[in-house]
Amino acid sequence: MAGGDFGCDINGFCPLSTAALPLTELGHADGAGQMQHFAKDDGVSIFRLPTSWQFLINNDKVASGTLDPTNAGQYDLFMQACLSTGAYCMIDVHNFARFNGGVVGQGGPPDAMFVAIWVALAEKYANDSRVIFEITNEPHDLDLDLWVQTCQKVVTGIRNAGALTQMILLPGVNFDSASTIVTTGGADALLKITNPDGSIDGLHLDIHKYLDNRNSGLTGECATNNIGNFSMVADYLRQKNRKGLISETGASSSPACMIDFCAQNEYINANGDVFLGYVAWAAGQFGTTYILSLTPTLQPNGSYTDNQLFSQCVLGPYQNNGKPVLPSPTSSISTSSIRSSTSSIASSTTSSMTTVTQTRPTHSATYAAGTNSNKSGLKGGSNASSLTPVATPTPTNAASSQSIFVVKNIIVAVIAGAALF
Repeated sequence: MAGGDFGCDINGFCPLSTAALPLTELGHADGAGQMQHFAKDDGVSIFRLPTSWQFLINNDKVASGTLDPTNAGQYDLFMQACLSTGAYCMIDVHNFARFNGGVVGQGGPPDAMFVAIWVALAEKYANDSRVIFEITNEPHDLDLDLWVQTCQKVVTGIRNAGALTQMILLPGVNFDSASTIVTTGGADALLKITNPDGSIDGLHLDIHKYLDNRNSGLTGECATNNIGNFSMVADYLRQKNRKGLISETGASSSPACMIDFCAQNEYINANGDVFLGYVAWAAGQFGTTYILSLTPTLQPNGSYTDNQLFSQCVLGPYQNNGKPVLPSPTSSISTSSIRSSTSSIASSTTSSMTTVTQTRPTHSATYAAGTNSNKSGLKGGSNASSLTPVATPTPTNAASSQSIFVVKNIIVAVIAGAALF
């Protein structure tokens, strides 16, 4: 449910003037209504709620470790709107491991300051097992060993703040890309991070991947269905007996992209033993004409109608093939031992294909409703149609066309949305 991240660029500059949490009470899009629709009408069970470090402290000039009561209160309104749906709600500090150009713990703000923000957030949401902590969005161009030390401090701070059972996502370098996370992206080092008691329960790999040739979500053309990339990650996670969550992926609604996007999400569903789920970009503060839009259309009677991209390629692979097997978010979990929130399910499909190494854009983009934007927090378009189950198109990639039985742990969700300016 994007908007709070608007204006953020890959160097960690996030102007306060462009942040737009999608809440009508703040004068923005009806993110609360969208989430209610997605959860109740479609069965979506996880949402990602981006914000920025600058917004949380209400200062886009000087970093600090103290939450601003006004802005943190507005973000809490957003979180409560999400939690009221019964879904899992992911806190995403969308700063690329930076604050205004300075890398956390590596010449920029000290680790202690970044940890303090997470401790404050953990204390606030410690009693709700449906909250997921995503340490930051897409770290890049930094020292891996130092970054892992920073992440370990954040995990320790979150757990010591009383958030003992919630999932924490461990973000790799090189923008979390599935094409590199198990090679040069730091997966081995990240998976050495532990909870204070030495366990690894609730600690999962954070994974991102788009389908265009820049891994950016910038264009309507897709270069891959990513099955090769995700098969590499799936094999790795099985070898390590660990799990990952694809917290950001997306594609346009062009016919070719829909074939690839549907195939990708079928594969992720089929490998639910290691993939907790996927979060698709985007709904919330984006307009329905944005190139990657999953924003539903508000009808005169107050209901929402999903677009074809969402219903066919995001919801369809899950809905047509399986149901979540996660325990109820409100189920009793012992606080003496942090429990994993997933069940192991035997995968019916493995696939080996050539991976596609993709690069990320390094430019910034201007903010405009319903327009294209860079990967630094903005994205956008497709027409809406009624939610009608549609048979998944036959993929052009041979590996994705094999018959697969889909089992999913956490269903998909939407992370950005419709701007009504």
